[in-house]
Amino acid sequence: MLMKKLKILTPFLSQKLLLKREITISSKTQLDFHVYSSVSPQVEPQFPHFLQPQRLNFLENNLGFSQRTLFCSEAAKKIYCWNCNFVSSNTTPFLVCTACGCVQPVDQSVDYFQIFGLEKKYGIEGENLERKYKDWQRKLHPDLVHTKSQKERDYAAEQSARVIDAYRTLTDPLSRAIYILKLEGVHVDEEEKIDDIELLTEMMELRETVEEAADSQALKQIQGQIQAKFEQSSISFADALQSRKYEEALAAIRKMTYYKRANEEIVKKL
Repeated sequence: MLMKKLKILTPFLSQKLLLKREITISSKTQLDFHVYSSVSPQVEPQFPHFLQPQRLNFLENNLGFSQRTLFCSEAAKKIYCWNCNFVSSNTTPFLVCTACGCVQPVDQSVDYFQIFGLEKKYGIEGENLERKYKDWQRKLHPDLVHTKSQKERDYAAEQSARVIDAYRTLTDPLSRAIYILKLEGVHVDEEEKIDDIELLTEMMELRETVEEAADSQALKQIQGQIQAKFEQSSISFADALQSRKYEEALAAIRKMTYYKRANEEIVKKL
């Protein structure tokens, strides 16, 4: 009987076309297996008799097969609309269902770059970020969902807040640098104490220069110098990130942080 079942199973292993694994991500990130079916994500998945879970465990433990191999080594992530069960691939951010127009729950696996359809890189100038931001805000605007269910209104509020945070993060060079390093798995201590003697010396000299500035024109001149230093540090960060020299990238972030704070102090005096 076992040999007969294995013969039945062989086409699934060789062709990888008759069976696939679909991953359904719900608001609780619950994973469900589906076998070529259009059933709702809430429906208990039905497996062929010879692929019941206990039989899969037997094949895995005794014959060396893995359940991942049995279903597909390149399973695609599928996201289902909570309202109409429309299936969306993970190629575009699924904030609003393209089929029924319902706002979807926040998917934390979608990063800020993906929200705006951007490549994950530091240099994003000229990417029409503001236009893409306004497009999302129009779709998530409270006026468009005020007649919807409380559930969808809550989703819209959460999505809108996240889009705003994404826009603010990506439009600020320092915040963008910190965020992209975190995506790379690099810890960034934003309150780290500066122990770079050269940078500390520069900070003290700059403070003295600002305090001794005679008028707003002098302050603006100093501000221009600080901005130039900030931009140079930003370039250094981009180069370090591209080369995956994370310590150098962190050093560039420390300088950018200082120059940004120095500029804010000058703005207060102007």
